[in-house]
Amino acid sequence: MAIVKLNFNLNTTSVRHANDIAANVSDNGQTPTKPGMLKCTTATGIYNKDYDIVQISLSISDLTATPLHTAFEEVCRCAEYRGIRVTGAELVTPVNKQVLIMAGKHFLEKQHCSVGIPETDIIHMTVRSMGLDDLYPFIPSEMIIEYQEYHHEPKLTDLTINDFAEEASREGSAIGGGAMAAYMGALAAAVGTMVANISSAKVGWEDRWQEFSDWAAMGQDMVRQLLQLVNEEETARAEAIQHPTPHTAQVPLRTMKVASQAFLICKAMAKEGTPSCISDAGAGALAARAAVLAAGLKVKSNAIQLEDRELAAQLISEADELINRANTHETEIMALVNGSM
Repeated sequence: MAIVKLNFNLNTTSVRHANDIAANVSDNGQTPTKPGMLKCTTATGIYNKDYDIVQISLSISDLTATPLHTAFEEVCRCAEYRGIRVTGAELVTPVNKQVLIMAGKHFLEKQHCSVGIPETDIIHMTVRSMGLDDLYPFIPSEMIIEYQEYHHEPKLTDLTINDFAEEASREGSAIGGGAMAAYMGALAAAVGTMVANISSAKVGWEDRWQEFSDWAAMGQDMVRQLLQLVNEEETARAEAIQHPTPHTAQVPLRTMKVASQAFLICKAMAKEGTPSCISDAGAGALAARAAVLAAGLKVKSNAIQLEDRELAAQLISEADELINRANTHETEIMALVNGSM
């Protein structure tokens, strides 16, 4: 496991005070019989002449033993005990995205705020909460390992809404009904997630924030899966044009299954979400049904071209069942929506 190094910025001119705090928090501090609170860590006080600031330099060898946010809060606690304030932090080594997401969710939950928001927003919460941009701008492409490795050919999900629509209209477009179905499903899950996030922040519903946060987190996972399927549909479409394979029918079938999950959050929001957004829950249900039925057409059109007739019949049967369920879900949700108007 790679060692993570970070520096905590202090509003003191005393390196001695920084060393005292370092001794309190780290495994190598105080005495062998009385180590600091943070497991698998070493720390020392330093003077950073580049920024004319006193810092605590901390190394973490096991983030499961001491997560980033735990280290930050313990250093803040020990500093405050001495009348010193941590003004921010400096991430020295790049970290995995999940490390920052875990920290961001921690800070959101402390505020009783929904964690079902986009990953970029969660990471921004970590940066602002820990002051990772205190000395200089925090650049995700430099400090997040996954972003450093994120070099790929342009994908459909990289397009703007305008470019997506224009590309869909072109002869020989990479966008077909399958990709549009997956994108529609992502929008269905997203609008349900929006209602959950609005409900979690509703005045007077403070005791229900966790309930809606859980729904929003579920919705964000659906959105991520369906956006990935938009890109997979591009590849499946190219395959289907050349020679249909089981894969070309299985991809839209997966879209149907994930898009069907959007009915769960839309129905819950129609029943339990803030009344002012019930029409949005209904719009999500309509979009989810459109996604399932559109993807179902792709399953059938690709399946009927397969040489394996038994597999083709199985795929079509699964699609028909999902379509029937989608029709039922939409009817139930729209009855709730229309009944409230």
